[in-house]
Amino acid sequence: MRTISVTEITDQIKEMCIEANHFLSGDMKKALDDAVGTEVAPLGRQILEQLQENLKIAGEDSIPICQDTGMAVVFLEVGQEIHFEGGSIEDAVNEGVRRGYVDGYLRKSVVKDPLIRENTRDNTPAIIHYSIVPGDRVRITVAPKGFGSENMSRVFMLKPADGIEGVKNAILTAVKDAGPNACPPMVVGVGIGGTFEKCALMAKQALTRPVDQRSEIPYVRELEEELLEKINRTGIGPGGLGGSTTAMAVNINTYATHIAGLPVAVNICCHVNRHAVRVI
Repeated sequence: MRTISVTEITDQIKEMCIEANHFLSGDMKKALDDAVGTEVAPLGRQILEQLQENLKIAGEDSIPICQDTGMAVVFLEVGQEIHFEGGSIEDAVNEGVRRGYVDGYLRKSVVKDPLIRENTRDNTPAIIHYSIVPGDRVRITVAPKGFGSENMSRVFMLKPADGIEGVKNAILTAVKDAGPNACPPMVVGVGIGGTFEKCALMAKQALTRPVDQRSEIPYVRELEEELLEKINRTGIGPGGLGGSTTAMAVNINTYATHIAGLPVAVNICCHVNRHAVRVI
């Protein structure tokens, strides 16, 4: 049994909130660089180049890569041979988010009640997802999620008879309806199967998979590639102003489901698709 102080979790998450909001992950930066070389529309290429310049300025001047520094989504994969000491792990996560957003001078975008709308002034509470896994390590993923793209996400409760063509149509419908509002070029996270809430969680998790890694399931990998091609043929383009780069990746996760259902969730993220990962 390995013991970890919750203060270490707090310290790591504070740093990760700042890191994710200031620097694009390596896979996303490469995808953006590649898109500049393949974009066929002159205006689309100009917009992509402006996004590159924005990233350069953000890194040099230590300012966020987007003014919407998001709601902090935290995935904790906890080894079952770990014992936490020193307090509540949930409190520790939220304290890390609080310090990251306050000390990092990041925009505070969270309201305490969805209808009363009073700002918590420190971007807490976070959205926290836990999973217990073998081993004695903790894998932390911090993914600040802006709501321009979050608001464009959808859940479709399809019938089994809708089949794979119904799934394709649902994903394309979500992307087309999002249009410029999701700040393309986007990353499209998809969850297929499970239940209403499970498919949504899978879609969110799919956004944290590196965009240069395809599914290990052959038919899912083919589906990702087909949908990416079809989405980029919609002509929405960078900034929604036309072009051949509407999405940089389609990441799909699947799970078992009930004989009477075919749930599909589409969680769209903008061109920054922020996430930071650490293992302790």
